Amino acid sequence: MDSFDNMPETALAWAAQGKRVALATVIETWGSAPRPVGSQLVMTDEAQMMGSVSGGCVEGAVITEGIEALEEGTCRILEYGVSDEEAFAVGLACGGTIRVLVEPLGVGEGPGLALLEDLIKARANRVPIAYTVDFKTWSRRLLRPEETAFAGFLADKSACEDGVFYGIHNPPLRLVVVGAVHIAQPLVAMARMAGYDPTLVDPREAFGAEHRFPGETILHDWPDAALQAIGLDGRTAVVTLTHDPKLDDPAIQAALRSEVFYLGCLGSKKTHAKRVARLGEAGFGAADLARIHAPVGADIGAKSPAEIAVAILAEITERLRRPQTRPGLHSLSGAA
Repeated sequence: MDSFDNMPETALAWAAQGKRVALATVIETWGSAPRPVGSQLVMTDEAQMMGSVSGGCVEGAVITEGIEALEEGTCRILEYGVSDEEAFAVGLACGGTIRVLVEPLGVGEGPGLALLEDLIKARANRVPIAYTVDFKTWSRRLLRPEETAFAGFLADKSACEDGVFYGIHNPPLRLVVVGAVHIAQPLVAMARMAGYDPTLVDPREAFGAEHRFPGETILHDWPDAALQAIGLDGRTAVVTLTHDPKLDDPAIQAALRSEVFYLGCLGSKKTHAKRVARLGEAGFGAADLARIHAPVGADIGAKSPAEIAVAILAEITERLRRPQTRPGLHSLSGAA
């Protein structure tokens, strides 16, 4: 998942329960920092916490600062490095340095809860948004890509520029799996752990049964109709697993007409050659066909369904995090 994970949603939910909440965000890093810029930790004045700004190194110190910020109603910027006695004592021995912004929500200098609500609504509506903080005035705004020249949306990269922090909140990542086969069982579980919102598509109800995929979103529509209803975009990956052209091909065609950042299809090289021929006859050109990853998954010698799922998720991750190697990157909305 993105650096922010679901910390804004957690913070708002805790505030709605009457808890006093502060939000800590990594705003800058140098060297071998344990967590990237944008990583967040939400905490209450009773030391309840969720998330991470350092993978455990300085969380205790940040929570102490957060509780003090709530008491005083003031924001603060913290800095921890290997040379700092406090940081070294709590375990930041990776050689890096991090700066952390601590904001008490709805108190004093901190952001109002209404701003957080608007941020969460944008995320839910799959609208790219930047949460900005001006450190001179502590003023905050939400900006869309067309409202700012900041290029962080494209790289999904939060950053500080000229005394302003831009926290990039791109739409959540999604994985659509066509074919509720054996491989899909470990794949959707692993994808959810990696921060994706998975959806299974299979008109065969015996395959896409609740007892086989407990708690998962399962659509029994025909794949092209299901993908149209889902609404494919540049934050979506699609994987087809049925081996049946009647099911896979409509999904592949829908994906190729969209800006999905990854399209992977199960099948041997021989099977894929036949697939390419069918798609060519359907009017898709060489550039379109080059977007298909087949045989699906990183070449790690995977054999079992779980190993194949690992290979698929590894290849999806590579295409997401190394966009320069990704074919078919069309627009800003297709950024990782």
